[in-house]
Amino acid sequence: MYCFPLLNYLPTQSNFATLDESTGVIVSRRADRHFEEEGPILCAALDGMKLPSFPEYEVRVRYATEHRCGVVVKGPRLSGNISGTDPLKDNRLHLKAEPLDDSEEAKNTAAVVNELSKEITCILVSQPINAKRAVEGKNIANVVLLRGCGIRIEVPPFETKHGLTPCMVAPTKIIAGLGLSLGIDILEAPGATGDYRTLLTSKAKAIAKALSAPLDTPPRVFVPGEDEYKTGRENGYDFGFLHIKAIDDAGHDKAVKLKVRGLEAVDRAIGQLARLLWEAEKSGHYQYFLCVTGDHSTPVEYGDHSFEPVPFAICRLRDFVGAIGEGNVMNTPLDDFPLPLVKSGEDLTDDSEPAEHKPGERKAFSGDTVCEYTEIAAARGCLGRFPGSEMMGIIKKFMKAKND
Repeated sequence: MYCFPLLNYLPTQSNFATLDESTGVIVSRRADRHFEEEGPILCAALDGMKLPSFPEYEVRVRYATEHRCGVVVKGPRLSGNISGTDPLKDNRLHLKAEPLDDSEEAKNTAAVVNELSKEITCILVSQPINAKRAVEGKNIANVVLLRGCGIRIEVPPFETKHGLTPCMVAPTKIIAGLGLSLGIDILEAPGATGDYRTLLTSKAKAIAKALSAPLDTPPRVFVPGEDEYKTGRENGYDFGFLHIKAIDDAGHDKAVKLKVRGLEAVDRAIGQLARLLWEAEKSGHYQYFLCVTGDHSTPVEYGDHSFEPVPFAICRLRDFVGAIGEGNVMNTPLDDFPLPLVKSGEDLTDDSEPAEHKPGERKAFSGDTVCEYTEIAAARGCLGRFPGSEMMGIIKKFMKAKND
């Protein structure tokens, strides 16, 4: 556990939400996915707030993406072993934090978080933004749901553990925060928002540039605590992580058509990344590997995270190019494109049956017989089923075997 003398940091992942104050029921866990203008203003109003019963504690609040924000409490005798205030479903009672053990630290932390939650609502209800939203018939953001409370832990840097110099594109702040905790540089990618409006091409270009930096100007990376970017490693990186959030959002919103269109856009972005990396590999200075996977499933019928195994695919870039055809890869347009959103009023559901693939329509090129990127198809793959903790080991062994 990482601790300062007598001080702990308690970070939480949080949602701006709508509370019915007369009943204590959370009407909507997401006040509004399109909260890019209001969110930073409300976070600024909350940042540095004081807790009347706990004046020795410091509170910091930063806007993340969509309806999300991050809340950090700094002070003595804090524990991560408490429950959150998020009921996890709409139309359920707003919860109070409870200690999950009998320690004085857990009991004290639960009391701090409950007062924090109360004071946040007191500040939010008086904000002019909420009065304006109420007049416009929109959900007001009068509560912040606090979940995932925890103490920062000490972990070895990614580079130390895996021997690879890492970078990542992750506009979603919780993912970026995990990366920073592991010493991973966060790349600047203009137009990458972490939501439906994100520019996938910008993400692909940022990763490709970082992985071939000696041939170009160094990439720019985020500076923690200063909210600005600086010049990254001049010699570039040899591991890049590109995170895409919007597909998960479509699953939460039960938006079938939007999820399908989003996946098609991701497929196009992978093609752009392959072209950019292949151009660098053809120079003779690099050899690249591609890996595509996810952290969890979010079925549109369920509208939330579920426990199914996720597909995992890995190959050498040269094998990918050989399978697709170099001409097809090099002809991939590099124009910027946003995710293809639906029109206002368009039905997001899709009752049509999925199209069946004719025998012989797809062909496996190497490794095993899998030729589709789906959960069911991947279950037949040669890697079998493995826990996420083994993923980096598999990636490194694959790279070593192909380099030997």
